This record gives sequence, structure tokens and C-alpha cells, in this order.
Amino acid sequence: MPFDFSQLTLSDFDFSVVKDHLEIFLTVIWLVLSYIIRRFTKRAIRLHPTLEHDKKRQRINTLDNIFNLLLVVGFILIWSSELQNIAISIAAFMVALVLATKEFIACIVGAFYRASTRPYQVGDWVRIANYEGEVTDSDWLSTTLFEVDLKGGSYGYTGRTTVIPNSVLLTHTVQNLNYMRRYVTHTFSISRLTDDVNLFEIKGKILDKIREYSEHFHEVAIRYNSLIEKRLDIKISGPEPRVRITTSPEGYNIFTVSLFCPTEEAMVIEQKVTEDFMSFWFEKRAK
Repeated sequence: MPFDFSQLTLSDFDFSVVKDHLEIFLTVIWLVLSYIIRRFTKRAIRLHPTLEHDKKRQRINTLDNIFNLLLVVGFILIWSSELQNIAISIAAFMVALVLATKEFIACIVGAFYRASTRPYQVGDWVRIANYEGEVTDSDWLSTTLFEVDLKGGSYGYTGRTTVIPNSVLLTHTVQNLNYMRRYVTHTFSISRLTDDVNLFEIKGKILDKIREYSEHFHEVAIRYNSLIEKRLDIKISGPEPRVRITTSPEGYNIFTVSLFCPTEEAMVIEQKVTEDFMSFWFEKRAK
């Protein structure tokens, strides 16, 4: 029995399928319309009797570019709601990615900061935040230091290695101590209980001893001290030794010595001066 299409009405057609897949239907319609219009327009250009061959090629090329642009714009308009949801998802993903890798990003930024300002290079003695040592390696993520005993005053390698993330460069100061590799202003103190010994009587003898121990490098120390002052454009202590005598609230006499000397000789001279001080002190006390 043949089907009678005349009895079919619009009410029998289920529009819910079209509604649920509206973007797909509009995309197909837009593709078909674009293809038909482009094909007939290009055909009309090719069959134009008065246009030269090169002109036809130029117009066809321009037509293709225009239709490609319109095709993309149409897709964007059709799928705008879906693209908006995708954009929101991408933005949320990027925010989560930045939060998860913020330390890594800070290290990369710190590396660019180091490269642009050049506060130090491999081989320099530096103080970064609370870390001190010689720079042995520096890359995009971190700076590696061989720890040097600057606070203890021995100026020798401790054997420990410190790896500092470059992000620290953005939040803490960096001090270049490279001038201390050869000469250093070495300061140390000797404390004694308050007694009958007048430390000012010892002061002159100690200064004479320091000059005696410094005689072999005194001229070099003067030149190096002047070089550092010119390079840093500041006045630093030295090269002449200094002695300062103070007292503490606990009742101690404090004998402080400051001298500009080769870094590798600082501890040796300190021990010699301490030995001389003790000898003079006990000699004075015995009288």
C-alpha cells in the first residue's frame, strides 16, 4: 500500500532533534550555502568574457579569501556559546596551572632578573638572603653555592653546598662579596673580666705587633684597599689596623681588633694577636 505524503503535516515532524542539535544543523547549512555561492560566483568569474586571465585569477583568489573569512566568522557566531564555555574552562585551567607552578615561574623570572642585572657570576663570593658562599653553578631554576665560613671568620669552605631557588632573588637582597676573596676587613674581639689590668696600656703594644705581622703585605693592602674604594665608590676601613676598647653591661672589658689583611692569613694573624694579648695581659696582672 503506497504512503500518501499529502497527509503528512508539520505537527508530525519532531523539532526536538533540531533544537537539541541546532549548532550542527546551522553549521551544515552554512557550509552548503557557502559552497554553492562560492562555486557559482567563481564560475561566473571564469566565464566572464571581458576579463583577462590574470584578473580572473586575482579575483578568484580574493573571493576564496573572503569566503574563508566569512566561513570562520559564521562558525564563531554559530558556536559562540560553546566557545564561551570552552574559553571559561581554559581560563580556569590556566589559573590552576599558574597556581600549581607559581614557584617554577618565579624561578624563571628570577633567572631573567639575574641575567639582566648581573649581580654575580660563577666564582663570586655572595650573600643571598641568609646564605653565604662561592657561586659554583647558576641555571634557569637555581643558584648553587659552596658555603664559606664568613660569620665564623675562618673564610674557609665548610664542605656544605647550598642550592638556592632563583625566586629568592626577587624577595631578598643580594650582596656581592667578591672583593673579600683576596683581602678582608677582619674583626675579632677578646673579652676579659673587669680587673686591675689597664687595657689601654696593652693597646699600643698590640698595634705594634699587628703592624709587624702585616709588614710583608702592607703595600699590597694599601693598593687593594684603594682599588676597592674606587670600584665601589665608598670609603671602607683599612688598611691601617685599629683597636677599640669597650665594656659590656655584664662587667667585661672587650678588646676589639680590626685589620685589613689577606683572607687566607686572617685566622693566623688573629691567633698570633690573641696570644700576644694574653701574654701582655697576664704580665700586667702579675705585677
